[in-house]
Amino acid sequence: MLQRAILVAAIFLAILLALTFGDALLAQLYAWLSRLTGWVMHNFADLYAGLHYYLSTHTTKVLLAIALTIPVSWWVFRKRDKELSSPANHRKIAIVLAICLGWLGAHRFYLGQVGWGIFYLVLLWFFAPLVIVLSLIDAIRYFFMTDEQFAIVRS
Repeated sequence: MLQRAILVAAIFLAILLALTFGDALLAQLYAWLSRLTGWVMHNFADLYAGLHYYLSTHTTKVLLAIALTIPVSWWVFRKRDKELSSPANHRKIAIVLAICLGWLGAHRFYLGQVGWGIFYLVLLWFFAPLVIVLSLIDAIRYFFMTDEQFAIVRS
């Protein structure tokens, strides 16, 4: 169930990024990353302010992304449920989550490693660049694992 929720969140973020692409995504991503390394070490007030600003200026995009996430997620689960349950696809999803949302520990939560996911969140609070590096290391590690080795990591 947690894996499906994380997959829905990833689909939502992918759709939201696709909708935002026309609005100079690279400029926003650069500004966001520069703010990320500066404010996460202090508190989450800036995160709240940034999310509030984004939601107030891009309300239509967020609502459209939510509206598109529901049918896309339903289609993915309906048509690809057997494929998603294969070990190779779990590894691919974990790699994508580690690259895109690894700084939140999403790949660890997806793999059922809740303790490590919480550790990533705590580490994000104190030193964000380290979490980003660790998640990229996890992505590279998962990429070079065989399905059997990944099954051991996943259990």
